[in-house]
Amino acid sequence: MRRIIHVDQDCFYAAVELRERPDLQGKPVGIAGSSRRSVLTTCNYEAREFGCHSGMPVFQAIKACPTLSLLPPRFEIYREVSTCIRAILRSYTELVEPLSLDEAYLDVSEDSRPAFDVATEIRTRIREETSLPSSAGIAPNKMLAKIASDWEKPDGQFEVKPEEVKDFIKKLPVRKLWGVGPRTETALVEMGVATCADLQRIPPTELARRFGKFGVELRDLCRGKDERPVIPHRPPKSMSVERTFAEFVDNLETASGKVHELYSELMGDLKAKNKSASVEGIFAKLKFSDFTVTTVSKAGERPAMDNYLSLVEEGFLRNDHPVRLIGLGVRLGEETSSEAQLNFLGTLGI
Repeated sequence: MRRIIHVDQDCFYAAVELRERPDLQGKPVGIAGSSRRSVLTTCNYEAREFGCHSGMPVFQAIKACPTLSLLPPRFEIYREVSTCIRAILRSYTELVEPLSLDEAYLDVSEDSRPAFDVATEIRTRIREETSLPSSAGIAPNKMLAKIASDWEKPDGQFEVKPEEVKDFIKKLPVRKLWGVGPRTETALVEMGVATCADLQRIPPTELARRFGKFGVELRDLCRGKDERPVIPHRPPKSMSVERTFAEFVDNLETASGKVHELYSELMGDLKAKNKSASVEGIFAKLKFSDFTVTTVSKAGERPAMDNYLSLVEEGFLRNDHPVRLIGLGVRLGEETSSEAQLNFLGTLGI
């Protein structure tokens, strides 16, 4: 039986900023860009009491919480703190799977101590070495561990023991299951399914008919079964950069200038990160003022400026509205030798 810990930093970006700004402790704080069209990257629990949340437009957040203090994001600092936290996690096991800067899975099955005690020690060290709070969930698998980490937030931990899984999962809302988003939840509610106990009563054939392959997975998930292993290294399938513009872009000439800036950044990332994965294709993403999104991609194309300009032009023709975001990226395949990577970068003049 595996023993999995999910460690999640509480309101990570906001917590880092509050560490630097003790005068804001206990007050509602949000992290957001300076543009009037910005959205909240995150906010602390004091702000959430007013209804603020991640992804909320700033003007709405201020309307909901007039005393909200807004701070600009400082991602370099967040990455530095995240690196320190990951070093702590990896001192307990090599089986650490980061999900983002502020959360990760650990497989501590080989540790002789109770997993609950290991999680307590990890959280204590994070607090002592970074002055930041964290929460943890402990369970026999990844899905349940992630669910459990939300149970005693903030700054707490909760364990679902193997013998408790059957009763714990029955009462769980189906929206808590891994992979269940708003659309799937709506479809399940239409079937009279609100909890995992309800879902367990649906025949597997019906789940497969309604949801295809995922329906087969749902049959196991609603019974608390999740066989996904903790994967310590997950090679990236893509690299990309994107920018949301303070002023909408309504013509290709202006867009071309934006593409040049993004292209330079993307090529710099490719070189700086010294990726040995081969580029198998390129893509461009455009988000329009009506919030629709389109992606144009080309397999087998190298990331050259002219190729990206063609993709963006094609994307522009798909919608009559001006553009508020442009992103450029590459699809990555299997790793190649260092020599091949250097040759590839050389063809781009890098």
